[in-house]
Amino acid sequence: MSVTYSSPEGMTQHVPYHHVAVGTGTRHVHVSGQIAGRTDGTPVAPGDLAGQVAQALHNTALGLAGAGATFGDVLRLTFYVTQWAPEKIAEFMAGVEQVAVEIGLPVPMPPASLIGVDYLFEPDVLVEVEATAILD
Repeated sequence: MSVTYSSPEGMTQHVPYHHVAVGTGTRHVHVSGQIAGRTDGTPVAPGDLAGQVAQALHNTALGLAGAGATFGDVLRLTFYVTQWAPEKIAEFMAGVEQVAVEIGLPVPMPPASLIGVDYLFEPDVLVEVEATAILD
């Protein structure tokens, strides 16, 4: 495996992601921001943050697979969520948990950032996910 995760002593523990990923390899894979859309571009789960998180992660898995990677190769995830507020974390995590086993997303997740934004490129888009992976 080309990625090792850790959460060193002294860093906040028991969070749904690791703080550190060390990758060794020569092929970098960058999956652009994935949203909860079908292949024809129509949105999935309008107004449903959990459903959109699940679909965006599923689409991210497809992008990784297209490059020969899996979530086990991911160094970092970045989530952009519209109108973010801390009370949305349960719904957000419900979406992660909904697909984690199916798409091979490790729990805790790879290092991740969740960034609140006012608006994404379409009004019904609540979340966008970017992934960076490394392969041997």
